[in-house]
Amino acid sequence: MKKNQSLNSIIPSMVRTRIAPSPTGKDVHVGSISTGLMNFAWAKKNGGQFIIRIEDTDQTRIVPGGEKKMLETLEKIGLHADESPLIGGPYIPYRQSERLTIYKKYAEELAANGKAYYCTCKPERLDAMRKKQQAEKKIPKYDRHCYTIQKEVKEEIAKGSKFVIRLLIPDTEVTFTDLIRGTVTMTGSNLDDQVLLKSDGFPTYHLGVVVDDHLMKITHVIRGEEWLPSTPKHIILYEAFGWEIPFYAHVSLLRNPDKSKLSKRKNPVWTSEYLEKGIFPEALLNYLALMGWSHPEGKEIFTLDEYVAAFDLKDVQTTAPVFDPVKLEWMNGEYIRKVQNSKLKVQICEFYKNELSESVVEKSIPIIKERIKKLSDYLPLCDFLFHPPSTYAVDMGPRKQLLGQASKKLESITDWSVKSIGDTLMEACKDSGLKTGEFFMILRVAITGKKISPPLNESMEILGKDECLTRINVLIN
Repeated sequence: MKKNQSLNSIIPSMVRTRIAPSPTGKDVHVGSISTGLMNFAWAKKNGGQFIIRIEDTDQTRIVPGGEKKMLETLEKIGLHADESPLIGGPYIPYRQSERLTIYKKYAEELAANGKAYYCTCKPERLDAMRKKQQAEKKIPKYDRHCYTIQKEVKEEIAKGSKFVIRLLIPDTEVTFTDLIRGTVTMTGSNLDDQVLLKSDGFPTYHLGVVVDDHLMKITHVIRGEEWLPSTPKHIILYEAFGWEIPFYAHVSLLRNPDKSKLSKRKNPVWTSEYLEKGIFPEALLNYLALMGWSHPEGKEIFTLDEYVAAFDLKDVQTTAPVFDPVKLEWMNGEYIRKVQNSKLKVQICEFYKNELSESVVEKSIPIIKERIKKLSDYLPLCDFLFHPPSTYAVDMGPRKQLLGQASKKLESITDWSVKSIGDTLMEACKDSGLKTGEFFMILRVAITGKKISPPLNESMEILGKDECLTRINVLIN
């Protein structure tokens, strides 16, 4: 394949892109968000329109509530559609299960024009045929048995036999230019006569996607590389209908850090799982923007608007991008540090369903902002600010005398501030004869229950004098 970048400069007067997720999972896959982001950016960069439609023709795999969840997530993350099942548009409906009469009409049109044919072969015959082809080391594909007896097949259908409509694949080469991968050529003789309309009246992906893309005036089909082998069938369909063929661009699939295919066995793959951990939508989009693409100025952190302005399909790489949740969390941490404290307070409170003291959250932000990478990191780090510890990282029994001395020193403080707390504890440390590290570790555990926590003096100031003394005295008594 030779990469051909010239077609990137041929922009239709109205660029229209789309994503068409299927509600067959828990939510939108992060890989679909990555591809959707490119579709969104390409449309907006060129003053065009971004469409969301739902491909729900595989009814056996539909997850109840899946569509609603997907559309909510796409909105939440910031990929706002110009047309969708939620907001409608000039090409309604945007749900394939509501377009069955449209697909039937076009499938029958192809059959009437000799570009497709009816098939009544039963599953048992098809299974035996494929096994025989495999045994003979041939490419498994339909043998056109029904194509040669269309009169008899139509008579069977008239009597009530179940049927499908198959595309008649011409025995020619199919060549097209992929805007990312260059010139691609495939031989028609290696392609199966694809089923277009199933016996239940639902279209296969191939018929549905071509009919919908044409009727909805999609100009650029930007999708995952797993659909590259199917593209010749789609081009044959466009030619059979006599329709203009859109531009195609196939992007590489996301990989795990070990280069294996991204799957839920190794890392979360549903977008909402990251949002539910407290990853910011804008941080997730920023990170996904870097999957297979680099900012021309070498930036790692940028806004969605900046991405749209800089994005170009010709710059998308064909190497498989690595989706690393650790790197995503690092980036989210950078976003957290850029947020104003007042806004971060609201985000933390909302994340925890407003069950935390807003005042305590506000006071704690300066001491934890540099330490958290996602909102769900907050409470594990700061739970001691809301509840006294129930367990302790070290045995506090032998430390009662030391804690008693510290308690008396702290009791004498009249100005409960970070400085006075620090000065007083240093005096108590010297009096104890312990090393500084050991002394403060014991006090930290007494107050927080942990060996590692946000800065101790600042935490004690937030808790207040009475609460700190109570926690220490509980251990003494």
